[in-house]
Amino acid sequence: MISKTYAPQEIEDKWYSYWIDNKFFSSKPNPDKEPYSIVIPPPNVTGVLHMGHMLNNTIQDILIRKARMEGKEACWVPGTDHASIATEAKVVAMLKERGISKRDLTRDEFLEYCWEWTHKYGGIILQQLRKLGASCDWDRTRFTMEPDLYDSVIDVFIDLYNKGDIYRGHRMVNWDPQARTTVSDEEVIMKEVNQKLVYLKYPLVDEIGEALTDEAIIIATTRPETIMADVAICVNPHDERYKHLIGKQVSIPLINRAIPIIADEYVEMEFGTGCLKVTPAHDTNDYVLGKRHDLPVIDVLNEDGTLNDKAQILVGEDRFVARKKIIKLLEESGNLVKTEEYKSNVGHSERTNSVIEPRLSEQWFLKMEKISKPAFENVMNDSVQLIPAKFKNTYRHWMENVHDWNISRQLWWGHRIPAYYLKDGTIIIAKSKREALRKAQHEYQLFALTEEDIEQDPDVLDTWFSAWLWPITVFNGIKEPDNADINYYYPTNDLVTAPEILFFWVARMIIAGYEYKGQYPFKNVYLTGIVRDKQGRKMSKSLGNSPDPIDLINQYGADSIRTGMLFSSQAGNDLPYDDKLVEQGRNFGNKIWNAFRLVKTFQVSENLESLAQPEGSQLAIQWFEGKLNQTILEVQDHFSKFRISDALNSVYKLIWDDFCAQYLEMIKPGFEQPIDKQTYDATLEFFDRLMRLLHPFMPFISEEIWQNIIERKEKDSICIAPFPQAANIEQQLLNDFEILFEIISAVRNLRNAKNISPKIALPLSIRTDNHDRYAALQPLIQKLANVENINYVNDEGEGTAFRVKSDEFFVNLADELDVATEKENLQRELEYTQGFLDSVIKKLSNERFVQNAKGDIVEKERQKQADAEAKLETLKEALARLG
Repeated sequence: MISKTYAPQEIEDKWYSYWIDNKFFSSKPNPDKEPYSIVIPPPNVTGVLHMGHMLNNTIQDILIRKARMEGKEACWVPGTDHASIATEAKVVAMLKERGISKRDLTRDEFLEYCWEWTHKYGGIILQQLRKLGASCDWDRTRFTMEPDLYDSVIDVFIDLYNKGDIYRGHRMVNWDPQARTTVSDEEVIMKEVNQKLVYLKYPLVDEIGEALTDEAIIIATTRPETIMADVAICVNPHDERYKHLIGKQVSIPLINRAIPIIADEYVEMEFGTGCLKVTPAHDTNDYVLGKRHDLPVIDVLNEDGTLNDKAQILVGEDRFVARKKIIKLLEESGNLVKTEEYKSNVGHSERTNSVIEPRLSEQWFLKMEKISKPAFENVMNDSVQLIPAKFKNTYRHWMENVHDWNISRQLWWGHRIPAYYLKDGTIIIAKSKREALRKAQHEYQLFALTEEDIEQDPDVLDTWFSAWLWPITVFNGIKEPDNADINYYYPTNDLVTAPEILFFWVARMIIAGYEYKGQYPFKNVYLTGIVRDKQGRKMSKSLGNSPDPIDLINQYGADSIRTGMLFSSQAGNDLPYDDKLVEQGRNFGNKIWNAFRLVKTFQVSENLESLAQPEGSQLAIQWFEGKLNQTILEVQDHFSKFRISDALNSVYKLIWDDFCAQYLEMIKPGFEQPIDKQTYDATLEFFDRLMRLLHPFMPFISEEIWQNIIERKEKDSICIAPFPQAANIEQQLLNDFEILFEIISAVRNLRNAKNISPKIALPLSIRTDNHDRYAALQPLIQKLANVENINYVNDEGEGTAFRVKSDEFFVNLADELDVATEKENLQRELEYTQGFLDSVIKKLSNERFVQNAKGDIVEKERQKQADAEAKLETLKEALARLG
């Protein structure tokens, strides 16, 4: 017995357990099947499901479920990323609540807490993905810090170092003073903040630092706390205001250190005062400028953002406290000209929200120019497809301007850099301290050396340095380059991810693919948009504008969320989320459920010989067969172009409009009458194919209905049922049915306009040259429009007329109509139509309009004229018939 209402919670839990118990998602290499593999963009081990995950993983699940139904060996590999800085921040916060400081712990003690946190919270998001219906092969779940993956990352570092591609250097990096580590560019979030633009004077001085005159250079800066690190003042060489000062010196206010005035075209004459203070240690652009002019570098900040001894003043003060104090000191010394309120974008650490400092630091780098060339070329020539293709321009810009990759982080949680230092500074790259000792003894003849004489680099590798190997390491392709899994599943087929990590992750995976497997890691990259609220803001916890996905699933059901997220989600375009989309998904599920309940309530005739199949039902079955096949072709075409939202909308229209609103009305038996078995069986067979077509999008309700269509075998599932295939389409029949629906709509509109009950059968006359078409459609016209008989006329028929294509239809309403009122309505409509026609003719009589307007606009006006003239004729004939 089918329940009256669809209860998603009970059904979803039941079927997900069934799928897992029967291992429908498990995969292993099968030479008799075509492989189809996807690796999940590994969510942070700190993560919980958010709306972006919902969209991304729904799309992945749709692709993997469809491939599984198509008979491919479908493998979706799940897993999580250790997320160095994010996890470390979480653990530090946890320890702080317990009254413990990271600084008071040894490295090993701190790592024990990290593992404790990971084991407790690390799998939450993967459990949540099950609620969404994600059909991952959970037996293959990987973690970037598990032993095999850890070893693979270290092996790759050593390999690249031995090739000369990894080096250690003193470079400008993004520095997080709170976490005390470098961070990658994608971990820097730009935020608009209110600041003070401080104008201050640098007095001109002679060679021994004595003031020359009252003349001074005025500089505008938002960072007065760094003036102690200034090494020059720079002007544009073509700036007439300052040409006479080039080569002279000024004195830094408060500390009275003399610095030169230099010239460089980098300075914009129109910006600010046209003068730039050059502070190489605290600004990336200044660093480049300083190198070009061979200027010294003075770093006045400690790792934690406090001022150090080189600042000479305010030593030990936090940078922002020092900023306020130094403005006051400048004012007291007479060097402050003015301050202005100023808004600018400032980089913040994604994890700690601390303001990022550009900082010169000794770090490890990977040379990118040579290693990235295959990844650039193979995306540009479409060996790897970016979807949508507009992102190729973004990719091109990044890859043509690629910089060496800073791969080291000043953290403890992560893959520790396999570099060991001897006391004389010698670097030995090895997998362990014991191996490093052996190398030192044999390569450098240092036989008296012990492990105590060797120190391992304290830093860990950037999280992305493990993530870029993900499609290879999940199949153990670094440790065992020729194993069965990597040979079968690699390269994977599709990657679904967000555009903001196109370079930081996607491009680097492609680079690693060519470096370590000689080919791309995936063929297609589907780039989703950002989920935004009604105001266009990105959904985030901090803004409080993002619903909890698990709450949504509990309220509406997973199928509703999946379809709701996709109804308006085109590849690469942002998704304007609204609860109404999810409600539309829920309504769709209820529509399907109610349609199935209706069909299952039909009483099938026991006497098969006595109840013949109606002609109308035969015709309806033929029509819907064509409509179904047409939609299957549409869906396949949409999938081939990664138009997943369009594919869903095609299925939605087929089920809601064509099947529920049209087909079921055509074949539905009369009140308390049985249905013939042929029609009933055909309808269930349609339901079977519809559910298989729907399954990738709405896996739970499709499984529940599919299991109830007929009695299924044990361990059978729609998961592994074949995806529907299209047969031949009788296009003429589909065209005829479009005419049928226009006729039915016109008669129903006529009833509504004249307030005539749908229970009253009306006579219909048709003036046409194609009698055969309407003779074939007659049973359905009579049933759906409630027409008692159909006559064919050669001249004007009696009653109210309407047109469909070139044919004219007449409905005689004489017995149901107030003639006087009808004549009055027709006269009013005729006058309105005549007025409209006159306005169109007037516009077309205007030569200036006809000559200047676009051709398609003029043509539309002419079509309006023709339509109005035809309508006038119909109205005049209708009035004449009424006398």
